[in-house]
Amino acid sequence: MSAPLAAPPAAWADAEPGPVALVRTALSRIATMCLVELQKLRHDRTELLTRAVQPALWLIVFGQVFTNIHAIPTGSTPYLDFLAPGILAQSALFIAIFYGIQIIWERDAGVLAKLMVTPTPRVALVAAKAFAAGVRAVAQAVVVLLLALALGVSLTANPLKLLGVVVALMLGSAFFCCLSITIAGLVLSRDRLMGIGQAITMPLFFASNALYPVALMPTWLQWVNHVNPLSYEVEALRGLLIGEPARLGLCFGVLVLAAAAMITVASALLPRLTR
Repeated sequence: MSAPLAAPPAAWADAEPGPVALVRTALSRIATMCLVELQKLRHDRTELLTRAVQPALWLIVFGQVFTNIHAIPTGSTPYLDFLAPGILAQSALFIAIFYGIQIIWERDAGVLAKLMVTPTPRVALVAAKAFAAGVRAVAQAVVVLLLALALGVSLTANPLKLLGVVVALMLGSAFFCCLSITIAGLVLSRDRLMGIGQAITMPLFFASNALYPVALMPTWLQWVNHVNPLSYEVEALRGLLIGEPARLGLCFGVLVLAAAAMITVASALLPRLTR
């Protein structure tokens, strides 16, 4: 008569992490990636200044010229005040949209393959990249806001509203970072990704309400504006920073759903980069 099978060791029961452990691991990875991004900024502070050149040109040249000629009606709000939140969103967009290049570099260096065999869920890896892009965008936003203040833009000092600005920038950056990772998972090439990124950034910017009110747009562009996440990010920033009427609940709802959807899509395409 064969001996009964011994009960498996208790440690075997812990071999598969539970949902709580997965969430804890995911949050830990996201926090680690954000800290890494902050360390990169600390070691190369000049990057913030060089990336601030383009927003500075938009505010100093475009903003002040159009303020003086009153070409774009913005009601009682000075055009430079109206423009500043849009340029803030633009600077975050330009930072996040090329994050896919970093993913391709990590694939070529063998880093991505090593990350993929760790217990970290793919969603956590992508979310970590997304919110690391948000950290960089928030750091850039500080420079842009200081410049806007120097130009005389009236910005809020309410800490809760400033916290809302940080959240809006993080969500918007997460969406566009994951859009970049999704494109990287499709084209698998840095050169192609750079070309596509350059091809879509300005249309996304001009098809939003960053430069002009929605009422001035032709009908077809208004429809594009309604499905452009950048428009909701700009509206939220404008409402929080300068007190313009804004549908904050709708804006943050769209940004949360858009970021979650794009993180999911990018996570599904991530293994394609390691093949």
